[in-house]
Amino acid sequence: MEQRKLSLPTDQRKALLRNQVTALLWNGKITTTYARAKEVSRIADGIIQLAVDTVLDVKKEIKTGVDKKGKPIDIEVILDGEKRLAARRKIMAQVYDPPETRKADETAVAFRERTQDIRHPLIEKIFNVYAIRYSQRNAELNTTGGGYTRVLKLGARRGDGAEEALIELV
Repeated sequence: MEQRKLSLPTDQRKALLRNQVTALLWNGKITTTYARAKEVSRIADGIIQLAVDTVLDVKKEIKTGVDKKGKPIDIEVILDGEKRLAARRKIMAQVYDPPETRKADETAVAFRERTQDIRHPLIEKIFNVYAIRYSQRNAELNTTGGGYTRVLKLGARRGDGAEEALIELV
């Protein structure tokens, strides 16, 4: 598939797009030049579509554990299926792994408890928030997918006159 060069060498262009896709998926919207926004939109749509296609591929297992009093209890564990695991690994190769940030009014203990089971917060957000939201939207609208991002032109940037755009998740 043809790709814009964005006047950058390959390694710098890939790093720039990877960084902007990560920022878009983490924050929900970013402002950049129009040409970059179109490339970021294409990549982000592909990532979200990959997550939507594999959202239902999960396995449930029951494991036996021990509670605080020493009594055996059954714990239901939800694991990724083969397709979802492959999709997760492919997405991890395409985006950076930003660390989870502590909220302004959150204590260190509460932050540790909230994030103790989250190893890759952006990947969890893609699969647990975006994939579910967009698969429901596709079912309601009876569409096959796509159109997860919106690019809005903002006008010329002050200084160099480059066309700016706002890219956001729909």
